[in-house]
Amino acid sequence: MTAGERVVVVGAGVAGLTTAVVLAEAGASVHVIAEQVPGVTSLAAGAMWGPYLVEPKDKVDQWGQLSLEIFRELAQDPATGVRLTSGIEASRTAEAAPDWATTLPGFRPCERAELPAGFTAGYRFTVPLIDMPTYLDYLLRRLRDAGGVVERRRLTSLSEAGPASAIINCAGLGARDLVPDPDLRPIRGQHVVVTNPGLIEFFSEDTGLSPDLLCFYPYGDTVVLGGTAIDGEGDLAPDDKAAAGILARCAEVEPRLAEARVLEHRVGARPTRATVRVEEEVGEDGTVVVHNYGHGGAGVTLSWGCAEEARALLSVK
Repeated sequence: MTAGERVVVVGAGVAGLTTAVVLAEAGASVHVIAEQVPGVTSLAAGAMWGPYLVEPKDKVDQWGQLSLEIFRELAQDPATGVRLTSGIEASRTAEAAPDWATTLPGFRPCERAELPAGFTAGYRFTVPLIDMPTYLDYLLRRLRDAGGVVERRRLTSLSEAGPASAIINCAGLGARDLVPDPDLRPIRGQHVVVTNPGLIEFFSEDTGLSPDLLCFYPYGDTVVLGGTAIDGEGDLAPDDKAAAGILARCAEVEPRLAEARVLEHRVGARPTRATVRVEEEVGEDGTVVVHNYGHGGAGVTLSWGCAEEARALLSVK
């Protein structure tokens, strides 16, 4: 593709907005079409960088590392909502640290005295935390500064996005019907946002495949508490029972959270498939379509790497 050609990006979650920014800043004429701006699932994300439970590993490692480098740069500007934060990931069983964690700054095994009761192993490291409402607003500003246009509209097929030199499908869970892709399924996630009782470090439990997650991420005056991972459920209504469980699990690890005031509930449906899909195909009408979806709970973590791959597939300089 040559600079100035019209490219339509479908979806305004973190994958869509990041891809749109990369293409617009490379010189493409970018038009984003999405029913929700920004996407509600991305708004509901925690979010801590970490390529967790997502495949294919070789590509995920590559995408994740590129994203990590960019998030480190963005953390130098508080207006982005990205901040490098130290904290602990712990396990109730003696698990080895994930490969991606061992390369992070400040990585070291925790002393037993650093771990909450009931935990047998843990690791300390420094990683980007991303305050998603602030960060998505930053991406929208950056897109518009690069000349990108955003349109709120619901599509029933990718062909409705044209005419365009190329369509980038970042529709998340919407790709299940738009492609269609029956292998795509939702994993329901819920977080509770509370006032910050003084926390400056994050905590995350390696819960494996459990639907009950435990994490808390401080963002200045607020803390995002997590979470849930209900496979196959896409309902976005807050679940009071799930919220109570999240609060109880987090307060057991950090008692100061027991008295924190609840500010809001955030619910999203992680678009999940066996492998992340970033590939090019030609549509029935001859339009080039680049798919960039199926990131599960690692959409933020992989966002910049996948966006750069989409740009490379289109050969936008």
